[in-house]
Amino acid sequence: MITFLEGTLEESWPGRLVINVGGVGYEVLVPLFGDEQFGQAGTTTRVLTHHHIREQEQTLYGFPDEDARDLFRLLINHVSGVGPKVAMSILSGMAAADFKEAEVRGDINTISKIRGLGKKTAERIVLELGDKVGVKDAWQAQSVRATLAPEAVAKNDSLLALISLGYKQVEAQKAIEKLPDHLSKPDEMLRAALRLLQG
Repeated sequence: MITFLEGTLEESWPGRLVINVGGVGYEVLVPLFGDEQFGQAGTTTRVLTHHHIREQEQTLYGFPDEDARDLFRLLINHVSGVGPKVAMSILSGMAAADFKEAEVRGDINTISKIRGLGKKTAERIVLELGDKVGVKDAWQAQSVRATLAPEAVAKNDSLLALISLGYKQVEAQKAIEKLPDHLSKPDEMLRAALRLLQG
């Protein structure tokens, strides 16, 4: 699994980059709005990736940050009828933070305005992410993180990470609640919660 690439940006086109890593050129598909976030051709860049493997092809999708990549993975893994192309359309049409805000509000109209999405797909996204996956509450807590205590922020970040890994919010929340009080960092909490969930 390729999780990031770091190398020279050889080519930058709308929606596509070519990155030279140790003499090998990797083509990476990126959201349309974001190709300029990776720098100018000839400079060193770092791109977070999702390596998507299908029977007849392998594709690298690139993202400027964890939020965008996590949202992409949530969409393709948890919303029926949403594959990589639709997920990239969503990230091309709206910043991850704006999408999360629209999801928290249940704003189907805003989501349905993204090019390539219709109202039915927008409704399915809001329903499945909000109700089935249960990510809405965690995103809502994330949006008010400035008012949360550091340990509450760490717990919420760990909860979001578990949901993006495929766990249901209810089971992830139970695991987080069972964690010992001395854990305060999100990565420590995540590892401990994963041990509980897999044990």
